[in-house]
Amino acid sequence: MNGVTESDANLAIDATGAPSYLVRHGAMRFLGVYDASPRSAIRRGDVAILRTERGLEIGHILRPATPEAVAAIPEPTRGEILRVATNEDRAKIAAIEAARDADLAAATKLVNQFRLAMQFVDVERLFGEERVIFYFMSEHRVDFRELVRGMAREFHARIELRQIGVRDEAKLLADFGDCGKPVCCNTHMFVMPPVSMRMAKLQKSTLDPTKISGRCGRLKCCLRFEQDVYEEFQRELPPVGCRVVTKSGPGRVLAQEILARRLLVEFEDGRRLPVPANDVLTRL
Repeated sequence: MNGVTESDANLAIDATGAPSYLVRHGAMRFLGVYDASPRSAIRRGDVAILRTERGLEIGHILRPATPEAVAAIPEPTRGEILRVATNEDRAKIAAIEAARDADLAAATKLVNQFRLAMQFVDVERLFGEERVIFYFMSEHRVDFRELVRGMAREFHARIELRQIGVRDEAKLLADFGDCGKPVCCNTHMFVMPPVSMRMAKLQKSTLDPTKISGRCGRLKCCLRFEQDVYEEFQRELPPVGCRVVTKSGPGRVLAQEILARRLLVEFEDGRRLPVPANDVLTRL
């Protein structure tokens, strides 16, 4: 269903009587709670014009802001839904997007002029044009005060420069992952989770960096998503080296197949056989 049901809308009305919605906005895909006029006709998936802490922005309506949905978002932004985007608004949105490459080219020219060791990744021009935000990468701290003044003269707007890392770069620019789906960091993820090689080893993933690295070049976030299940299942299995008594006799655990819930057991007669965890009678 694309529309908001009456029961959902009732749950999303704040103390002032205004309905509230969860909205995604900005190049970094912020999530926030935004109030709308009681008379507004807003549907899930609508493109809307918002008043945020940064100014006038474009946002995408996700769903009514029920208490359960809001509780799932760490530090949501707040503001107001001014209107669903009109044809004129959509034309301006298209013009802003069309100017993106030219904006980046002009900014890069100024960086070269000031000989700064930085690389622009993306630009975000707010709908209200109160400010233009440039995202850049650099291996070192950069004194860009003169650059900002030059950019303010070039763009006739308030300029913000935000230094980002490789994972944020993927969030801004990446499209699809190796799985064939849109990358998680620019769809549903609120925060970037820590991922370690220990997780890859536990999940018996290949340790080839080219196969377990995401678009950002770091370990794939999906390793973190599956880690809790692996740890839960592993706790239920006898550890490697443990002596067990199975339906086939006593033996020693050589390895675990965590998701299959099986063990590789070496029996006293030298046989090595896979044994379902349910066949383990006791641990010695």
